[in-house]
Amino acid sequence: MSIDQLISDCKKNCPKAQEQVYQLFSKKLFGVCLLYSSSYVDAQDNLQDGFLIIFNKIHQFSGSGSFEGWAKRIMINTALQKFRNVRFMERVDETIAIADEVEIEDENIPLDYLLQMIQELPDQYRLVFSLYVLDDYSHKEIAEMLKISTGTTKSNLARARTILKEKIELYYKINPLPTAK
Repeated sequence: MSIDQLISDCKKNCPKAQEQVYQLFSKKLFGVCLLYSSSYVDAQDNLQDGFLIIFNKIHQFSGSGSFEGWAKRIMINTALQKFRNVRFMERVDETIAIADEVEIEDENIPLDYLLQMIQELPDQYRLVFSLYVLDDYSHKEIAEMLKISTGTTKSNLARARTILKEKIELYYKINPLPTAK
């Protein structure tokens, strides 16, 4: 059955279609939830809450753009909703210096370890890092989503990168690259 037919059936509240959509997208969307949640358990909760929202609002999906992208945005917003009313974001001066870029697309570090490093970042840093680096939101968009200043998003991103850089350096101290002979 095509994704368009599944979506059409989901709009008619067909449980079998909903189950198939869940099976098709749950693994990818769980990965998104992990990046935006403070723990594995929270990510599971966000996935379930996000799918409830998807199925309740599926009639709003117009078919323009990908369904996966639409569902991903719902998952991100579901996870962020838990943080919106919490004042944990550090407010900083807009003129803060931004740290050097950190390259995390390193084929020598296992992907699951990179994801674990990101997951271990403090909430405010992980959210901004994930939104900016992994999902290409601008500082202005992130500031609006999290109700913080753009200076704070830049500061949190710089601190996230610094922490990740330290973790990557530690990884290489423990797991040195093989030397060429």
